[in-house]
Amino acid sequence: MKKTFIGLLLAIGWFLPIDTVAQKITDSLARQAYLQDCIQYALGHQPIVRQSIIDQEIAERTVQSSLAAWYPQIAAGYNLLHYLKLPVTLIPDAVTGEKKPVTLGAQNTSTASFSLTQSVFNRDLLLASRTADAYRLQAAQKTINNKISVVINVSKAFYDLILTQRQVEILSEDITRLQRSLQDATNQYKGGLVDKTDPQRATIALNNSRAQQKQYRDLVGSKVQTLKQLMGYPPNYNLNVVYDTLQLANEVMADTSLLVNPQNRIEFQLLQTQGRLLEANVRYNRWAYLPTVSAFGNYNLLYQNNSFAPLYGLSFPNSLIGLSVALPIFQGGRRIQQTKIAELQVQRLNWDLAALTSAVDAEYAQALANYKGNLANYLALRENQLLAEDVYRIINLQYRSGIKTYLDVTIAEADLRTARLNVFNALYQTLISKLDVQQALGAIQFDK
Repeated sequence: MKKTFIGLLLAIGWFLPIDTVAQKITDSLARQAYLQDCIQYALGHQPIVRQSIIDQEIAERTVQSSLAAWYPQIAAGYNLLHYLKLPVTLIPDAVTGEKKPVTLGAQNTSTASFSLTQSVFNRDLLLASRTADAYRLQAAQKTINNKISVVINVSKAFYDLILTQRQVEILSEDITRLQRSLQDATNQYKGGLVDKTDPQRATIALNNSRAQQKQYRDLVGSKVQTLKQLMGYPPNYNLNVVYDTLQLANEVMADTSLLVNPQNRIEFQLLQTQGRLLEANVRYNRWAYLPTVSAFGNYNLLYQNNSFAPLYGLSFPNSLIGLSVALPIFQGGRRIQQTKIAELQVQRLNWDLAALTSAVDAEYAQALANYKGNLANYLALRENQLLAEDVYRIINLQYRSGIKTYLDVTIAEADLRTARLNVFNALYQTLISKLDVQQALGAIQFDK
């Protein structure tokens, strides 16, 4: 129901102002925010994700800008000239052969020109055409990589926060039990059944639990702000994190029989895309000997007159079409060196892929070992908690019956408190290590 509500808010975003939709979402999270709600909000508002989406748009615009050179390029020009002194040239006389000075042109000259250029073959444009899809894919993969990081970071911060909240709740329950124990010890002391050390021990234990609870309660505020920062959530808005302990306990299990495949990792896919771009760069440098061919056409309107007023009364148009071919003949070995550099870059990237493959295997092995160890520890501590609860119940009844001393109750209470805190801390460690396993497997996926 919660995710459906957020989805509806996003769907009607086309009809409502962005601020209105954002306000509704933050109001919803102020009431209750489960882990999936925090992740969905972070994917839409975390600055690094928003920047990645903008980078994707920049990449698309860059591709379109590069490919635009394939279209005809049309330009127009205009100029107006006034000669303070006209140029003169010497022309031989047709009869005598004597060279005489002749004035060229008119006092005022104006030209309006129109030109059209069409690229026929250009290695820069060929490279842009062949790498456009890879360039777009690279930008999309960077966005996915940032989204995966956001999911991991928000999940860990969420678990860290609820661990601290749960520790506060456990200590609150412990304080309630200690207050009851203090009352029992006080009553037995007043009845002359025990000495005053029993209520004193109870008071010491109660004060310690209160101090510890104060410490954890103060940590909750800082961890809420950390979660907000990772989500891109307004720091001054309320965020009411809620969770289901039973559901968290059910989420600790993971399939440990899966085999790691480095190609599922977004880092590996990014390197593959980079390899495609580097291979295209090798071909680009090998094409350096190819000619650059373009066709062009010009149409010019020439206006000349010694007087400015009637300058545009008569035009002398001219036009032309042509083909331009530029062929590099000798570049001092530059093409060979550039090609070799590009080939070495491809070789270097292949070693990056090999190193990443080895690192992924090692990362998965370590993450899986940590997960199995944390899971075994969690299951053992959960059993210890049940035993500690039973021991405390029995010893507390025996103390009230006068069989056990209050020191035994204090020890049993401390064991119970420690067992309950340890269980939830182990649950947190197991959930974190499960996230590390999923990240190592490349199990967290987004559509490109």
